[in-house]
Amino acid sequence: MPAAHPTGFLFESLEVAGREYRYSIYVPRDYTPDRAWPLVTFLNGYGECGTDGSRQLSVGLAPAIMANPSDWPMLALFPQKPHHNDLWEDHDDAVMAMVHKTQTEYNLDGSRLTLTGLSQGGRGTWAIGALHPDVWAALAPICGYGDPDAFAPPLAHTPIWCFHGDADTTVKLEQSQRLTQAVNDAGGDPKLTIYPGVGHNSWDKAYRDENLAAWLLSHSRSAS
Repeated sequence: MPAAHPTGFLFESLEVAGREYRYSIYVPRDYTPDRAWPLVTFLNGYGECGTDGSRQLSVGLAPAIMANPSDWPMLALFPQKPHHNDLWEDHDDAVMAMVHKTQTEYNLDGSRLTLTGLSQGGRGTWAIGALHPDVWAALAPICGYGDPDAFAPPLAHTPIWCFHGDADTTVKLEQSQRLTQAVNDAGGDPKLTIYPGVGHNSWDKAYRDENLAAWLLSHSRSAS
């Protein structure tokens, strides 16, 4: 009988364009390769940038999974943006290489790949989502920002659920409002959840208090 696949938060690395990227992947305890599993990819914010390959687990999705793993019956991929001042799309090739590598190592449902992130990673969710609208079944940008003219048109047919605190002074609520309005104007139907009195940290409520995992799981590219 073959050995069980390692589960939990695993540390990985790969080389892209001569640069080593360290990242992490979460594998549920009940993972078995006899069925295809969904995958969510999480993009970290400013404070979790680096090259250690683990700091991106300290904020956002990973703590929510650890608190309630039964709420997240999927694999989760955690790239790490190396430098604070980089844009996530500067590392698009690396993110997509990690997704591809994970697909070769695990039995994933290619129609149920979703993308989420917070702050800089919220912007990255918009940006990398717009670069690959044929890949992602759904997007969940949290306190994100960016250029509506660049990001909205490619995402008109992608399910999107945004989150933002109306007291956020780091990334103003208007950023998510402008982006969702632009997607709506392009023919889409994005959701925007606004948290009254909440500052920049809207991610704890989004990942813990909402039925976000079930919403992500409800979408596939074939059904979107």
